[in-house]
Amino acid sequence: MIDVLVPEEQEGTKAVVRGWLKAVGEAVSENDPLVELETDKVTQEVPAPASGVLVEILLDTDAEAEPGALLARIDPSGEARAPAPAEQIADKPIETAKPGNAAVDKASVQKETRLSPAVRRAVLQNDIDPAIIDGTGRDGRVTLEDVQRVLADGPAIAVSTTPFTANDIPHDRMRKTIADNMVRAVTDAPHVTALFECDFTAVAAHKAAMKAKGTKLSYTAYILQAAAEAMAAAPAINGRWEDDRIAISPTIDIGVGTALGEKGLVVPVVRDVGALSLEQAGASLDDLTARARDGKLNRKDVSGGSFTISNHGVSGSLLAAPIIIHQGQAAILGIGKLQKRVVVRELDGQDVMVIRPMAYVTLTIDHRVVDGHQTNAWLSRFVEVMENWPQD
Repeated sequence: MIDVLVPEEQEGTKAVVRGWLKAVGEAVSENDPLVELETDKVTQEVPAPASGVLVEILLDTDAEAEPGALLARIDPSGEARAPAPAEQIADKPIETAKPGNAAVDKASVQKETRLSPAVRRAVLQNDIDPAIIDGTGRDGRVTLEDVQRVLADGPAIAVSTTPFTANDIPHDRMRKTIADNMVRAVTDAPHVTALFECDFTAVAAHKAAMKAKGTKLSYTAYILQAAAEAMAAAPAINGRWEDDRIAISPTIDIGVGTALGEKGLVVPVVRDVGALSLEQAGASLDDLTARARDGKLNRKDVSGGSFTISNHGVSGSLLAAPIIIHQGQAAILGIGKLQKRVVVRELDGQDVMVIRPMAYVTLTIDHRVVDGHQTNAWLSRFVEVMENWPQD
């Protein structure tokens, strides 16, 4: 037998089995997509390590998948067989339903064809109508954890008949995991936000000149470079809190929040930004962003960041505070919407009003790691780099 294992490179991120792409008894070829694993950041397909027949599944849909855990087994010399029809599998547990059960209606259970055998058995044994359970599994599917939650809430919850409306949005696994991580991050780290303004005139001029030469760069590429340079003003910003020390990352690995529409967002990481040229940083960012929106990121692409940028202004917001810090980091930079504003500048010894492309920039910090002095020093240097971008 050949074991199918959960990939090791999870960096501690909890994963769950999102769904099996092959059934027990089905023939598989080496490198065929076998099962999907999902975290709050990415969905990853695990390929078959060899050709043969899938003979056993050890971790079913919605099960937690620790790095190195055994997912399934493949028999390289086995013969494929047809799986049992879904209708027969769905109907089997119904025979154990109690006659006259008011809480569990046989017809309603039969209609819920997406219940796994374990969940179907649990709702029947505990007289719970699955139609009233808020499913947190894939596509709103009811999991065993959902049933256990209903039981813990008591009978009043179990017999609730509050209907869903057509506008309700069931939680998917990614949204639930993001929510858990956000609550944990705010609970663990005291968040404090500092606010500065940044004039993008110099960056906009350089960006236009680069485009005229055939190199198209986003504003985020410039922000990456300026953020990396600002780390020298306050190195702890590129660190994290440990029980016995503040650990400083040896490289500046910056995650960039990338929106995925209704599915939330992911944070692909641009590695060692301090060692990259502006063009290299822009190319790396473009590659990661494109693969994020195509759903082609792997776990290494979203793990190991030491700092994060949230360019929330691209969706229209002027200011967001506090922005939740990514767990295991000390700070997150927020960039608001770039808009033309009237500002006062000194020209030939006189104050004059001019129109400039301006944006609010924030740094939300873990107050255990850095204080206001370091926060302001970092932001001052960041703004200085942006506003004095060399025009060469």
